[in-house]
Amino acid sequence: MDLNALKIERQPKAKRRRGSPWPVRVALLAIVGGGITFAWPVLHDLYDDLSLPAVRTFRVVETSRAGAAAVRGAAANGYVVAARRAALSSDVPGRIVEMNVREGSVVKKGFVVARLFADDYRAAWQRAEADLTAATTAVARARISARIAERVAEEAESSVEVAAEQVAEARAAEEFAATELRRVEGLVANGMANQNRLQAAQRDLKSTAARARSLAAAHRNAVQRLATARARAELAAIDIQAAEQREGAARAARDQARATLDKTDVKAPFDGIVVLKDAEVGEVVSPNAQGGSNARGAICTMVDLDSLEVQANVPETTLSSVRLGAPADVFLDAFPDDRYEGTVDRIWPTADRQKATVEVRIRLAHKDERLRPEMGVRIVFRRGDQPAAPTEPEHRIVVPAETIVRVDGRTGAFVLDHDTVRFTEISAAAPKSGRVAIDAGLAPDQLIVLDPPTTLRDGDRVRIRKQ
Repeated sequence: MDLNALKIERQPKAKRRRGSPWPVRVALLAIVGGGITFAWPVLHDLYDDLSLPAVRTFRVVETSRAGAAAVRGAAANGYVVAARRAALSSDVPGRIVEMNVREGSVVKKGFVVARLFADDYRAAWQRAEADLTAATTAVARARISARIAERVAEEAESSVEVAAEQVAEARAAEEFAATELRRVEGLVANGMANQNRLQAAQRDLKSTAARARSLAAAHRNAVQRLATARARAELAAIDIQAAEQREGAARAARDQARATLDKTDVKAPFDGIVVLKDAEVGEVVSPNAQGGSNARGAICTMVDLDSLEVQANVPETTLSSVRLGAPADVFLDAFPDDRYEGTVDRIWPTADRQKATVEVRIRLAHKDERLRPEMGVRIVFRRGDQPAAPTEPEHRIVVPAETIVRVDGRTGAFVLDHDTVRFTEISAAAPKSGRVAIDAGLAPDQLIVLDPPTTLRDGDRVRIRKQ
């Protein structure tokens, strides 16, 4: 067998060439430079962590005027309330047939808010009117009868006077006849007159005596008629009094019926606005509605907007800061940036044991359409010499008290500019409850150092401590 055919031919090894070392050196330098570049921030931060003071920061924000004012004085929460508030109801039970208001309706005093069914009351009033007319007519008749009785009495009195004069005249004639008879008797006794003349004198005496007795009887009858006429006149006067009393009773009944009829018209007791409508047309209302009754007790509730004031619940711990007549700043929760000037008007003589508060009422100097009953408010009580709450936006900054420091006799705060602090002088109110109201020196969105170290100075670099 020929083994040469199985022999593997091998190429001779090529002679190796030695390459340049610079590419490797450049690559190594690039790797080292990149490592240093990437590691430098870490090393820098590590250096800062080891060398720079760590501080906490607070971001300055613009607060509402209510929040800024609360830092300047004693503050309390409260509500807008109406000193004059009335739940209108009817004095008589009845069914509502007409409703003339709704929530928000502005009404004047005397405006008919609602009407009740009143046909029966109207009929009673008309009957009372008729009874009064009849009573008035009876008074007129009694007065006419009295005048007639007075005239009859006057005539009877005249008759008595005439009869008395006639009696006097008859008695005078009788006395004359008696005197004449005595004279004739004397003449007859002396023979100077005959019997005929004596008899004639006797007849004259009898005649005048009879006439005197007749006139005396007529006089007595005239006196009796006068007494009767006077009694009738007195009775007529009594009848007038009775008729007038019946007229007064009829007039009172008429007035009562009219008043009852008027009560079916529920009227506004003062100028105001309706804040709640409690009933609808068709419902029955009653002044004596109880819990188990189906009748309504009130028709609507209205308040007098001119009597709006602020009710504040002042904690007992801050009551010493509240004085009668002292100024107060009122801020509506709905409009916290608008201030209403007020004055402490009343301080309740008792406290609320459960809430540990005392009720205080504030009278508002000016009112507008934004004030609504039961709106929430924030009240800041001020001293008489204390300025009002700030009005400009830059004055509405409140910061923690620990951000304020004094450096070289100046009051200010350290403002963070990147990693460097700058001491900024400020104008601020006195601290209260750990907060300070800033008047000037700081602006919103600035970062200030919170509780800065005593060694911190203007221009120092710091690092922000992670919360």
